[in-house]
Amino acid sequence: MDEEISIIDTNTRNEKVKNFFIKNKKNLIIIISTIIILLMVFISFNLIQEKNQVNLANKYNLAKIKFKNDNTQKTVDDMINIVKAHDVTYSPLALYFLIDNDLIKNPEEINTLFGELINKTNLEEEIKNLNIYKKALFNSNFVSENELLQILNPIINSQSIWKSHSLYLVAEYFYANGEKEKAKEFFNQILTLPKANNDIKLASQKRVNRDLGE
Repeated sequence: MDEEISIIDTNTRNEKVKNFFIKNKKNLIIIISTIIILLMVFISFNLIQEKNQVNLANKYNLAKIKFKNDNTQKTVDDMINIVKAHDVTYSPLALYFLIDNDLIKNPEEINTLFGELINKTNLEEEIKNLNIYKKALFNSNFVSENELLQILNPIINSQSIWKSHSLYLVAEYFYANGEKEKAKEFFNQILTLPKANNDIKLASQKRVNRDLGE
């Protein structure tokens, strides 16, 4: 008797499953088709991204070769285009190459390219902060106090790993301009910062003890 009941229950469940699939066949086909299409789109997108990055890598390396062959303007044009491609790897490298080799004389043009990295490229947060710091470092010799602080405020007002570097840059800026009290204020912020870079902290302590003592 129990065996017969079990067989009936099994048959009933099978019939319910069968009826469910028959009743919802159209919806199931749509769902499965949608999943397959999404997977294909995802795979295609990744393949396109990989291809674009390979192309940018080749373009970056060729631009460096052209620079060695004294084709400076072509190198500049190519590197600018790579920056504007908003690639997380090669766009920053292209801008660093332009700066390190002093290939663009106009600071505003460099700042515009920094804007391409900071505002338009999908960089990880700390890589973005690194580029904000590099922008401030680039500008520190010719901008005003307010302009320097404006550039660095997103880092100074955060818990970024680049915070101590940014505070040190501002402190040295004030020290170089003879504003020792302001410099000391920023050096002291570094000394009380829980996660300050050890080298930066040591340099700040030396500066305060040697040059800014009471």
